[in-house]
Amino acid sequence: MHKILLESLIRGPFTEKLTTPTSLEITRMAADLDIKARQRLGRSLSLRLVDAGSCNGCELELNALNNPYYDLERFGLRFVASPRHADVLLITGPITKNMREALLRTYEAIPEPKWVIAVGDCATCGGFYKDSYACEGGADKVLPVHLKIAGCPPSPIQLLEGLLALFD
Repeated sequence: MHKILLESLIRGPFTEKLTTPTSLEITRMAADLDIKARQRLGRSLSLRLVDAGSCNGCELELNALNNPYYDLERFGLRFVASPRHADVLLITGPITKNMREALLRTYEAIPEPKWVIAVGDCATCGGFYKDSYACEGGADKVLPVHLKIAGCPPSPIQLLEGLLALFD
């Protein structure tokens, strides 16, 4: 045990070096999104995420938007816990029969104006699970979808582009 500890102190960690992100494009896109949200809503944009039965691939990419690399909070874009505080409903995964009612209640709790975005192939069309007995299909089978962001899973850049497209 002492040998392993000594080697780790001498050698250092096996992690990759932190690279400085070339975030000019990310910064521009997020700033544009904040400007358009403030023009449309008079305030920043609040996002509510509902996992309707996904594999969590899309959630990982959405959570990446909060990490220090993308850091959407600096532009006033934030994820909220309550649908009453949300402007945009992000749906991931195919709509399962068990999540249908919860999704409808979440949608009804969001105040107007509200937008619905289907994130990932499962939410847009049912994806791999579309023929399953437990699935209703894509989000548009249950709710009016304003924007579909395809991908399995879509990258954070695609998600930013999708949010920008929502206001265009």
